[in-house]
Amino acid sequence: MTEAVPSYLSPTGQEIVFLLLGAVAVGSALLVVTTRQLVHAALWLVVCFGALAGCYLVLTAEFVAWVQVLIYVGAIVVLLLFGIMLTRAPIGRSADLDSGNRVVAAVVALATAAILVTVVIDGFRTAYTPLDPGGGAAKELGASIFATWVLPFEALSVLLLAALIGAIVLSRTDIPGGSPPAGPAPPAGPVPGGADPPARGDPAPPDRPSDQTSGGQ
Repeated sequence: MTEAVPSYLSPTGQEIVFLLLGAVAVGSALLVVTTRQLVHAALWLVVCFGALAGCYLVLTAEFVAWVQVLIYVGAIVVLLLFGIMLTRAPIGRSADLDSGNRVVAAVVALATAAILVTVVIDGFRTAYTPLDPGGGAAKELGASIFATWVLPFEALSVLLLAALIGAIVLSRTDIPGGSPPAGPAPPAGPVPGGADPPARGDPAPPDRPSDQTSGGQ
């Protein structure tokens, strides 16, 4: 005997909390990409990751929720803030952060969201899984990752390694393909005429008396 699927018109308390956290995540994600202040974007990213962690908690995936908080909120966002401070990036409003492609980006984002929502609703319209506690513990997730999903897990590891190597290549300037270094300084040797060049900061030597005499004659 199959369990009756609950109606969407009578949501439970868990579903209402999940919808509220999802709305917070979507709203903060929009603020991340629309704000013109880098620090505010990083802080809104913290809110977005926190809302996602709350969604994982509602879905009884406690281990994934704590990993979300520790790795993304506690490491990646802090690394982003340190990168902003160490590179002396502009803290205030930056007009150059607007690429001028807001209309195209909005159309692409709405089209992508419509496709994803349509596919998910069409594929899981009649699917219903009760939220049993303990389904998101470390034991179950570890057994699933390293038994069923081990090949996609290793492929993702190789993809992240390739992205890390590409970032290193793009950021280095002393390897082939990078931006050319600054030109060498001129040699500090004697001038072919026999006179030594004046040192930096010293005033130019006055004209020789012989030159003034010959010019007057």
